[in-house]
Amino acid sequence: MKSCHSRRADAADSGRRGFTLVEVLASLLLMAIIIPVAMQGMSIASRAGIVSQRKAAALRVAERVMDEMIATNQLTQNSTSGSQTDGDTTYAWTMTAEPWTADTMTQLSVRVTFTVQGHDYDVAASTLFDPATTGPNATSS
Repeated sequence: MKSCHSRRADAADSGRRGFTLVEVLASLLLMAIIIPVAMQGMSIASRAGIVSQRKAAALRVAERVMDEMIATNQLTQNSTSGSQTDGDTTYAWTMTAEPWTADTMTQLSVRVTFTVQGHDYDVAASTLFDPATTGPNATSS
């Protein structure tokens, strides 16, 4: 059997089982440090994901531009530019055609630029092709 004195001690202990003001302030300070760092990390991860998706789309645009230029034989100019839309983003592109130094082939390069969250990014693609095999002067075997 418990005495009256031990019951009062148990009641007094049960009132002291909460957090102290110092513990609450320390946990709030810790949260004030951790939450902004975690949000910055989420922002960086989100931007990285968007940039990788846009780079893949920009590469598709570059390949389309190269294929179209070769197929329609629009390589009479050394440099051409334009823009194409893929999804909800418009990509600006610049194409250059230069003679290949080691052979009679032509090097076709396309640079596609885009912006993600205020930062500019670009993707470049190049290919070699033989102008004698495309266009109106092409000969078939």
